[in-house]
Amino acid sequence: MIRIIEVKTPRRMREFARFPLRLYKNCPHYVPALYADERGILNPAKNPSLSACEVKCWLAEKDGKVVGRVAAILQKKYNEIAGRRCMRFSRFDCIDDEEVAASLLGAVEAFARASGMDTVHGPWGFNDQDREGLLTVGFDRRATYATNYNYPYYERLVRACGYTDESEWVEYDFKVPEEVDGRIATVAEFVRRKLGLQEIAETAPMRKLIPVYGPKALAMVNEAYAGLDCYVPVEGKVVDQILRQFATVINPRYFSMLADKNGEVAAMAVMLPSICGPLQKSGGRMTPLTLLRLMKAISSPKELEMVLIAVRPDYQKRGVNSVMMARILRNIIDDKIEKVESNPELVTNIAVQEQWNVLEREIVKRRKTFVKTLA
Repeated sequence: MIRIIEVKTPRRMREFARFPLRLYKNCPHYVPALYADERGILNPAKNPSLSACEVKCWLAEKDGKVVGRVAAILQKKYNEIAGRRCMRFSRFDCIDDEEVAASLLGAVEAFARASGMDTVHGPWGFNDQDREGLLTVGFDRRATYATNYNYPYYERLVRACGYTDESEWVEYDFKVPEEVDGRIATVAEFVRRKLGLQEIAETAPMRKLIPVYGPKALAMVNEAYAGLDCYVPVEGKVVDQILRQFATVINPRYFSMLADKNGEVAAMAVMLPSICGPLQKSGGRMTPLTLLRLMKAISSPKELEMVLIAVRPDYQKRGVNSVMMARILRNIIDDKIEKVESNPELVTNIAVQEQWNVLEREIVKRRKTFVKTLA
């Protein structure tokens, strides 16, 4: 018999956070989220997104053993913006058992109905900085820090529960060239001079730049990404949380922030050193040894993850991305970076995908969200 247990105690919350570590114990492709963050998703002091969301978490037990977990997120801000009545499912992990999956998603659906919602979709997170989507292609490759890994059977389980395709993303591997194409450098300099853009990343250390420009940069990202599928603007204390995380892992050599003639943020590109190895070794726990490994991975990286590239709407389609890419690419080549991988890009977001056209690339992963209309 399957027993669904709502997570209401610290012990159950620890089980919720630990379950994927057990499920993927022998999987070299799984990269854990930060353990402390997962334990804190129901705690307003640890999770500022709760100011705009209602969240419930459940565990599934079979024969006295935890065999699955799921979270339901009522993202009120998204529903207000989109004019919808949606419940998100998130943190969905379980063994290969259709009955377990149906019981977990059934708990989300019951909560959705009780909350007056007519749609359940996911996996979506609290916002775009959270992990989202089920992996559907690329099971033989390691996840990035920002993405979920899941076993191939997940899609079958979700579809068996009546869910159909919603959004889809692609992820790329990029070939690092031996030198920066002279045409890119020429175009970048022309665009920079013509538009009067200044590279902020070169003006001060990151610890000084983030307090001054960080909130403005995230506000620009909200503006640039407003039309993307199920996008939720980053606001309030969530901004502070994201900036604290950025301050920890950004290496300024792979970061670009452009300001216009008035000193306002016009564009930003972020590539982060991969911290997957240290997190895999520690299970997402931030031990002193993990911190040392992270510092090494950040200061002397061999792999990078493309986190975002955002251009303010009034500067889009004006070649601004070439200014950022020319600087970052030059540093990638000089530092002998061996591997560059993108995080998910919506297949419908042609504008963002075209911004990477300066680099040779191939699609290596796909992921989707799924949706179900409640009867």
